Amino acid sequence: MKSLLVSIIILASFTQAQTSGIKSYCNPIDINYQYNFEQKKLQISYRSAADPVIINHKGEYFLFATISGGWWYSKDLLNWNFVKPDKWPVEDVCAPAAISVRDTLFLFQSTFSRRPIYFLTDPKSGHLNYFKPLTERLHDSLCGPWDPSLFYDEDLDKWYMYWGSSNVYPIYGDELDKNNQLSFKKYFKKLIYLHPKEHGWERFGYEHRDTIKPFIEGAWMTKHNKKYYLMYGAPGTEYNVYANGVYTSDHPLGPFEYAPNNPVSYKPGGYVTGAGHGNTFQDNFGNWWNTGTPWLAVNWNFERRIAMFPAGFDDDGLMYSNTRFGDFPHYLPTEKWSNKNDLFIGWMLLSYRKNATASTMLDDFTPDNLTDENPRTFWIAENNNPGEWVVIDLKKIKSIRALQINFTDYKNNIYKSDSTVYTQFKIYSSTDNNNWKLIADLTTEKRDRPNAYIELPEEVKAQYIKYEHVYVASKYLAISDIRIFGNDDSPLPETPKTFSVKRDDDRRNAFIAWSEVKDAVGYNILWGIKSDKLYQTYQVFADKETKLELRALTLNQDYYFAIEAFNESGVSQLSETIYCK
Repeated sequence: MKSLLVSIIILASFTQAQTSGIKSYCNPIDINYQYNFEQKKLQISYRSAADPVIINHKGEYFLFATISGGWWYSKDLLNWNFVKPDKWPVEDVCAPAAISVRDTLFLFQSTFSRRPIYFLTDPKSGHLNYFKPLTERLHDSLCGPWDPSLFYDEDLDKWYMYWGSSNVYPIYGDELDKNNQLSFKKYFKKLIYLHPKEHGWERFGYEHRDTIKPFIEGAWMTKHNKKYYLMYGAPGTEYNVYANGVYTSDHPLGPFEYAPNNPVSYKPGGYVTGAGHGNTFQDNFGNWWNTGTPWLAVNWNFERRIAMFPAGFDDDGLMYSNTRFGDFPHYLPTEKWSNKNDLFIGWMLLSYRKNATASTMLDDFTPDNLTDENPRTFWIAENNNPGEWVVIDLKKIKSIRALQINFTDYKNNIYKSDSTVYTQFKIYSSTDNNNWKLIADLTTEKRDRPNAYIELPEEVKAQYIKYEHVYVASKYLAISDIRIFGNDDSPLPETPKTFSVKRDDDRRNAFIAWSEVKDAVGYNILWGIKSDKLYQTYQVFADKETKLELRALTLNQDYYFAIEAFNESGVSQLSETIYCK
């Protein structure tokens, strides 16, 4: 009886530490991504989440996303609770618009037909009210309103809508009539187009290498210091280079000027790739964030996740988003940060290309896939039974601080999330691959966490990490990556001794090369329009070539470039910047 009581006390303390000690997050954000019931006819099962809008409404956060059957709310941007509404459009909501004005949260879906603007006075309850349908079907050439964005200008006391999702038509805007249930005033204006012949990042395809005409979509308006920032997503959601750009104006309907530091949010390298089509919002401490849609594409090209990155406006009024180490753990702020890198904790990736062994393996889906930082490769166990396991050898004893377990929906027959859809597993650590210590236990509740991020309540010294399976609703136990974060005690890496940048004859491209650094895990190429505005990052792992063709530059814009190396202990000094005309 005494030992049972002690076990209960230890478990209670462990559970409390797991919930109360958390202070960080890691992309993709840890929510119960919902299964897409709309693909049942095609027999394609995947979790749907994209085109995120996070709204700060009366000090709490509300997250809306594509085809999710509802929305989420949170008090801290970490613990998200799913809300199933009491009524919902039959076809579900794609690329929603949402906005908080005074005591009301407004919601509008992408549509080609007559649809109402919903309004929620108690959005945590799930009760939806709505105005009359917004409008008759718009003329076909106006493309929607698809991918809409609602904007209320407090200074002018006027409402606006922006929309567009096309590789033919632009982003449109119109004022809404506040005296007629926010109906269109029908002053439709063509606001911005893509110009891929000038802006390299707007070219379509993987690494901007496809000749298909690119897509402009995902409008979002932000007002800051009396300037209007019209954000848009391009060039296509199903590639690593999906990004957000911005135009600025002194009036909500333009004319708009292209921002010289575009794209403002760009993440083509690393585990989470793609940062386009999201929104910009401010947290309770006054910090800015930019959300986006990373690309997954295992079962379906439009299988995606959600990410959020620290963002801001500099002294020259340039909007930016910081994606440097954008899929490593970051602090959740408790105050306003002053430096764009303040939220990066410094817990490094310890699991990259480490040896992994498993209890069983189906076909050629080997456990080595668990440490390759690629969400489109994965390990599959022979059976989806409790007790299946994976062990990752970190080669030496290291300080473990956090883990992320990323499940894959391989050949599922699940088309709707319900009470049977949840994830349960245990994580153990060991210094000798023989004696194991339980360090995380997700079996005490039935939560669905397909991208479970676990910050450990205290540092764990270990060489081996074991995943022990308990339950997933999927047909197969499939995991893309088990990502382990912490620090080694080895020296920091050196800065690459040589670093060169050459602009191509096609000035949208640049050829970048650097010298190899011993024991580096990877490199960050940073660039921007001034030496103190290196807002862009391209992460390259050290087992790849020490060169990069960057195809995201603006034709007649000068740039500055720098490089840093990182390993399991931390990050090198940044190199001197190179000016490239």
